[in-house]
Formats: sequence, C-alpha cells, structure tokens
Amino acid sequence: MMVDAPVSGGVAGARAGTLSFMVGDPQPSITLAQPYLTLMGARSIHCGPSGSGLAAKICNNMILGVQQIAVAEGMLLGQRMGLKPDVLAGVLNSSTGRCWSSEVNNPVPDALPNSSAPCTREYEGGFATALMLKDMNLALHAARTVTSPLILGTTAKDVYENVAKQSSLAQKDFSVVYQVLKVAAEAQTTKPPSGDQGSQR
Repeated sequence: MMVDAPVSGGVAGARAGTLSFMVGDPQPSITLAQPYLTLMGARSIHCGPSGSGLAAKICNNMILGVQQIAVAEGMLLGQRMGLKPDVLAGVLNSSTGRCWSSEVNNPVPDALPNSSAPCTREYEGGFATALMLKDMNLALHAARTVTSPLILGTTAKDVYENVAKQSSLAQKDFSVVYQVLKVAAEAQTTKPPSGDQGSQR
C-alpha cells in the first residue's frame, strides 16, 4: 500500500513528533495508514483522492515562501526606521501580520525571546533555501498546468533563486533571505548618489 502523505511542520515538528500530514488517497487506505502516521505526527488531514496531498503541500509551501520574504522585508524595514527587533516582532505576533515565519521562524536574531530559530544558529539546521526554491518551482509548474496566476509566487521564486546561487547560502535555512536583504540595504546606504563624482569646481 502507498499513501500520498506529504508533511508540514519543519525540522522542529519532525523532532517533536508534531508533524501534520496532508493525505491524498481513498479512505480505506487512509484508515490502514493512520496508526503509522500517528506515530510520526499530531494531525492527518484528508485532502481528497491520490495526488491531493501533494497539491496541498505545494500550495502551503508556496505561501510559506512568500510569507518568509515579507517578514524579512518588514523586520528589516522596521529596524531601519528605528524599531528594536523584539519590539517589532512582539507587535507582529499580536497583530494581523502574525504568521509562522514571524512567530516561529523569525529571521532576526534576538527578535524572539528564548528562540531556537535557525537565525540563532547562523541559519543552520532548518529548511534549506535550495529546497524552498525547488518547492517554488513546483508551484510555478502547477500554476502553468492549471492556468492560475502566481504574481507573488513568481517574484519569490526569483528571490530564492538569487539566494541559492550563493553556494554558501543554498543549504542554509530559507530565512537567510533576511541577511541577503540586509546586505543589499547596507550597500545602498553606503553607495554614493548617482552622478556624484566629487566637486569638479
């Protein structure tokens, strides 16, 4: 028996046994597989026939990839406007900007108290940027197949593609996109205004 059952919950969920399974198969197969899924995760969601679990996983990870970039941009913007990372994270996580990327996988060191997010380990031990790029490409392929627009998904794919081109970052957690944005911002800050060649008078 084979069951279509991709997971969500990340490395931390796998270690804790709290993964969520997105299951796509006929109900009799799911009933047989359920005891084994329960050993590895906390929740199983029947998404439909075979292939539906993978479809749900593709959608989930595409949304996650976009969210992580948005959180990175927002956290960086706030700091450059004078906000402390922990203060801004506290606002986000008690407001409508709250999401897994802000509350669990926040990309800024010291933003979350007692955090074990990858950013506290130099972005090691999380979900690799190369894997997120793979998932974004799967989403784009699916979107082309069923003719569904992915405006932000396409942009996010390009962002992760640029990050993954740096060999030192491809295997780091995808939240490392924050560091790439930070470096780009700092470069813009130190760049002389266009056309400024010094006084010619």
